[in-house]
Amino acid sequence: MDKESKLEEEILSSFERGEWYPSPKGKSEITHYAAMASTSLAKDKRVNIRISSRDLDDIQAKAAEEAIPYQTLMSSVLHKYVTGRLVESQTSLTPRPSGSRQKRRAP
Repeated sequence: MDKESKLEEEILSSFERGEWYPSPKGKSEITHYAAMASTSLAKDKRVNIRISSRDLDDIQAKAAEEAIPYQTLMSSVLHKYVTGRLVESQTSLTPRPSGSRQKRRAP
């Protein structure tokens, strides 16, 4: 059993034992976070960009792995970048030799 399945089983067992209780803040907390999500996720502008077909293929493959639309993935990456939450790993600072791209798994 993989880690995710095991965690899900533990959470389900905990719930069935009655170990979960509603938040004391209740609906006000839900309303607060729903408003934050609506504000931050509002998509009111359209942007067209040109990127290489190889990059688009890679983005679409990553999105498929995450089971999300590729436009959503691109929007999320841009949002994280402009809010300062997207950080480069130390390994990504070393450029790859030209022409060496990671091999993608077959869909």
